[in-house]
Amino acid sequence: MKNKKENFMEQLQRSPVIASIKDESGLKKVLESDCLVVFILYGSILNIDSIVKRVKDSGRMAFIHIDLIDGFSPKDVSIDYIAEHTDADGILSTRTNIVRHARETGLIAIQRFFLLDSISLNNILRQPLKADLIDVMPGVMPGVIRYLAKKTHRPIMASGLISTKKDIISALSAGALAISTTREDLWDS
Repeated sequence: MKNKKENFMEQLQRSPVIASIKDESGLKKVLESDCLVVFILYGSILNIDSIVKRVKDSGRMAFIHIDLIDGFSPKDVSIDYIAEHTDADGILSTRTNIVRHARETGLIAIQRFFLLDSISLNNILRQPLKADLIDVMPGVMPGVIRYLAKKTHRPIMASGLISTKKDIISALSAGALAISTTREDLWDS
């Protein structure tokens, strides 16, 4: 039987566009799309389990961007709650401690990095990476994606400012395994 990470990688190979949803309208739209993986960017500790359930009941994989969910703190107990009270497949976070603990609990862990300049790029390479995948923002930097894919030996995802099909193709051609976008018109690309 495949583990979660193998299943996730297979889903991304079949459909490399990940739907990032930021509200109830996006949730309804993604349930009608061809996307196989959903990043949940909204909600609270009070309703995240029901949001995840709706995504999972539709046959999709669900990932919680824990930094954006109301009521969670950057502490291990937030990951424990997700692992025990939701059926999420994994999490996204900018925080190394959260990513590390997510992997320890069996969740797929994606670490998001905001690349502002060469210093932030070099910081990725200097730290021990605990994530299963790395997500870089903005995702419209094919040269940087190519460089990180070679240097980190981790699957790379591209997010942020992806606004055209050309952006998707460019990121994927540069070595990104997948892209995520809130642009609903790109979900079925």
